[in-house]
Amino acid sequence: MSLTTSAPALGAALRRLYFVRFGFTVIWAALLFLTGGAAGPFLTILLIVYPLFDAVSVYWQIRSEGDGRSAKVSEWINVIVSVLVAIALGWASTVSASTALTVWGVWAIAAGLPQLITAIRNRRTGGQVPQMLSGGISLFAGGAFVAQGLQGSGMIVGVAGYALLGAIFFLVSAIRLSIVLRKKVAA
Repeated sequence: MSLTTSAPALGAALRRLYFVRFGFTVIWAALLFLTGGAAGPFLTILLIVYPLFDAVSVYWQIRSEGDGRSAKVSEWINVIVSVLVAIALGWASTVSASTALTVWGVWAIAAGLPQLITAIRNRRTGGQVPQMLSGGISLFAGGAFVAQGLQGSGMIVGVAGYALLGAIFFLVSAIRLSIVLRKKVAA
């Protein structure tokens, strides 16, 4: 990357990232639905892989922003929190589904806020309104997961629906960025 990443270059990088995140999440959610959230090693692996993939994705986004633009604290917080949550979910999934659901909810809140802040900051690249909505919804969904987990709910498979909604937001953002980038090339 050059010292300064242009808005079109960042937009193209984000578009690719959003398509990858959409595909990964659809596959991940399908696997979680197929397991029915049954406790065991496969559930533990699924619960660890998702936040690790999120951390790698956000790190890739930071790198795509180029050297001329320092990574924002919100993005680094997201990376660090996602790695810590992967570890916590690995442990929580061996305790109980309700414990894992509570940890997932805390993570949804902790990741939703930086996502909202980053999307607002990147709004000039285009396609960020769905990411703003996704970050905001994560705050509310996370609160619901925490409440359910603390009440003893073991419905961990519900996070698959939450993840799919996030995947749809990534798809919409990628499509929107494709349209914005096409217009910039045509101009």
